[in-house]
Amino acid sequence: MKTLETITELSHEFGTEDYVKGGGGNTSCKNADTLWVKPSGTTLGGLKPETFVALDREKIDLLYATETPTDKQAREALVKEVMTNAMRPESSGRASVEAPLHNVFSATYVVHTHPALVNGMTCAQNGKATCARLFPEALWMDYVDAGYTLCMKAREEIKAFEDENGSEPSVIFLKNHGVFVAGDCSEDIEEAYAVIMNRLREEYKLAGVSTELSVAEIGDTSASEAELSEWIGSDAAEVKSSGVFEAAAGPITPDHIVYSKSVPLIGGLSKDAVESFKANNGYFPRVIVASDAVFAVGTSEKVAELALLLAQDGALVQQLAKAFGGIEFMTDDAREFIENWEVEAYRAKQMS
Repeated sequence: MKTLETITELSHEFGTEDYVKGGGGNTSCKNADTLWVKPSGTTLGGLKPETFVALDREKIDLLYATETPTDKQAREALVKEVMTNAMRPESSGRASVEAPLHNVFSATYVVHTHPALVNGMTCAQNGKATCARLFPEALWMDYVDAGYTLCMKAREEIKAFEDENGSEPSVIFLKNHGVFVAGDCSEDIEEAYAVIMNRLREEYKLAGVSTELSVAEIGDTSASEAELSEWIGSDAAEVKSSGVFEAAAGPITPDHIVYSKSVPLIGGLSKDAVESFKANNGYFPRVIVASDAVFAVGTSEKVAELALLLAQDGALVQQLAKAFGGIEFMTDDAREFIENWEVEAYRAKQMS
């Protein structure tokens, strides 16, 4: 089917590290009856037409009118059940958690990504005002918990935008999250992203903020890597390292929490520092910033590599946010929801 071929091509085009890291982002296409969406925990670059999850749009529509529990975890469990029931028999896997939001758009194609260039704005203290200045044609949304809550809030705001402007927004910027772009053809998506990235690059240039992360040279770290494996145990079965960079001290977006944890251990490479970190945070550090290197640990090589990759991405976002008033971390409530959300645990496991 041509539509599935097109969304696959768009997924590959926007599945590069300029737009997403790890299993981040999601894409979809639709007709009147069916929504095809990226499976949770997969990569955009690895998608094929046959791997998209097909969902019955009428059954997704039932979610919008469903009375959900007030407890966040119970609510998300119910949403998961509704989405499972909406899957067409020929599909396998698990639909992206943002599938209900993809279904809200009337446009045929939706491409949701988390570019560092975009999140330099969405994670900045003056992000909302900057968005209004640079992208008056777009919809800005303050932070909302991902999944059902985001879907319902976006559905409400998309309708209000349409009532005011005569059409749905083709671009939605999400605070501390990323961007949704919708269109009826691949050219619509590509042109919208080109405008977004070019305007932001120009702003960073005007502000004198580099769009490249500065990473110091690194020496021999084998001894430190062995120590971390000894101190942390199986959670540090694999250790990756890089030269020092200015790691973000707090949670930036859901993806950063999923792959790099909410906060790194900064300023100490010792057994006492590692144990104190666990006592204070409830988990061993995934990212450790020492005086001569940055380390990322994981139960597998892939987990450690993704942790380092997202730590560097978070550092770049923090650097870019200086152009718009500086970084604004996620709130404790937002952080705790992601940390305890079964959906994100599933997504992380699929990438391990």
